[in-house]
Amino acid sequence: METTDKPVAWLDGRPATAAQLTPLAFAGYAHFTAVQVRGGLLRGLDLHLARLRAASLEMFGRALPDADVRALMREALARAPEDVSLTVTVYSAPGEFTAPAADAAPERPRVLVRTGPPSDGPTGPLALATVDHERPLPAVKHVGEVAKTYHLRNAVRRGFDDAVFVDRRGRLSEGTIWNLAFWDGERVVWPDAEMLAGTMMSTVRRQLERRSVPQVVRPVTVKDLPYLSGAVVMNSWTPAVVVRRIGSVELPAAPAFTDLLHDAHQAEPATAP
Repeated sequence: METTDKPVAWLDGRPATAAQLTPLAFAGYAHFTAVQVRGGLLRGLDLHLARLRAASLEMFGRALPDADVRALMREALARAPEDVSLTVTVYSAPGEFTAPAADAAPERPRVLVRTGPPSDGPTGPLALATVDHERPLPAVKHVGEVAKTYHLRNAVRRGFDDAVFVDRRGRLSEGTIWNLAFWDGERVVWPDAEMLAGTMMSTVRRQLERRSVPQVVRPVTVKDLPYLSGAVVMNSWTPAVVVRRIGSVELPAAPAFTDLLHDAHQAEPATAP
């Protein structure tokens, strides 16, 4: 079977045509999950499927069976190199700015699977600007979030690498495309705030738990940062990129903390869809 390392899109299991993709170019009512595939295998498959299932029920009132989603992932990966970035986007054909009749049965969501070049993310260390912002539907990984790119670009113009969000209660929540994790010298500290629970974060947390590594979930504010011993960001690219500064607060590198998170990620079994 012929493979390609160029970006490829599959719609409901078949190669997507330009005519099919054109209506989606500016569509904003959809959700997705993204994962790095290495050697044809991926980590945290159950978490990705659970994310898609929960978001579909929230947004569309109906979710595809996990077996169907896995079959669509396999179809796309069968024609891709062993190392790729994989994105699964779920959407409703009527799109945004529409609503079904109140008594209409939920329609079957459609699935767009894309493959592209693999990525390991930035090497860091990163400087993050603080921005007062709360994502709508924070528990859903939805598309069309112009604010995230807006705040990223503003942060770069101000001399930072990216941005991190502060909610109305002054709590650090998440980055533009990242989850945050901190080290207090003895425990991994996860911020307590409304956010997207990333699949990488969930994978790392359960592996740390299996290793009996101390963890705590608590509010973290900018005023708390000088008393912490390290910080990282993580997403589907990587379990840890060192954060050297948040706002005006410098943070230590904490290499042992970074190694701990990378080791936890590697301990997660890799499976085929």
